[in-house]
Amino acid sequence: MQMRILLFVGLLLIYIFTILGNSFLICTVILSPPLHTAMYYFLCNLSFIDLFYSSTSVPKILFDMFSKHRRISIIGCLTQMYFGLILGNTEYVLLAVMSYDRYIAICFPLHYTVIMSWRTCKYLTVIMWAGNFMLSVIPTTLKPFVFCKGNKLNHFACESLALLELVCGDISFYKFILFIGSLFVLFLPLVFIIISYICIIISILKINSADGRSKAFSTCGSHLTVVFILYGSCMTTYTGQGKKYSSNIKYISIIYGVVTPVLNPFIYSLRNNEVKTAFRKILTRYSASRSL
Repeated sequence: MQMRILLFVGLLLIYIFTILGNSFLICTVILSPPLHTAMYYFLCNLSFIDLFYSSTSVPKILFDMFSKHRRISIIGCLTQMYFGLILGNTEYVLLAVMSYDRYIAICFPLHYTVIMSWRTCKYLTVIMWAGNFMLSVIPTTLKPFVFCKGNKLNHFACESLALLELVCGDISFYKFILFIGSLFVLFLPLVFIIISYICIIISILKINSADGRSKAFSTCGSHLTVVFILYGSCMTTYTGQGKKYSSNIKYISIIYGVVTPVLNPFIYSLRNNEVKTAFRKILTRYSASRSL
């Protein structure tokens, strides 16, 4: 019981910090005109995704810790899975878009505002969200899940790999969809990120000033940290499963489902001087308005 209480308190604190941290980042960017650029626009998208991605599963997990009947309806389970897929898949593609943004900013700084215009940002956002919606939802609506292998998931939440263990008959269609999905939202974006950063590093090494190189590297450090954490944990989960969904793999999924959403706002705010400066200005304006 004591261990359950400790887990509950720990997870609750992580969830609270996730909500506060991502809300803080979104509000700081919205309220600070100097941050109204493509880089911070996509950062707001990342915080929005993390805010709702953690909310698809963490509240239910917290509720179940002290519930006698740890159940969820089939509709509720599928809804949780679909929202998790859409938000999670969009995040991987978004990281690739953010690497492209850094590539343009560092390799073509004079053309940055033209190439990464608001119109371009909006088009990329629509393509990103619409594409991942179709990839996540439409294939399984063509062949809906039919469950007949019990009603207990080997997971904390309704995760697609765990759900497949309960599906009747041949699941090769769903495995093929999972493979195609992994190709488009994991491997191709990762290859794009790697190529972008190879070009970025080559461009940075050509900078004569040591301060210039340091500044260029610092703008990419936060993004690379998030990429390593998210892709490392997710690829271990989706490429390391055997015939059965491993009980060890479900613990790895906690990293990208719970830990990453709480780390992202701190990584981007604590390592980013522009965000910290903008936040100080907001506090100064707020203090001045309160004193009037």
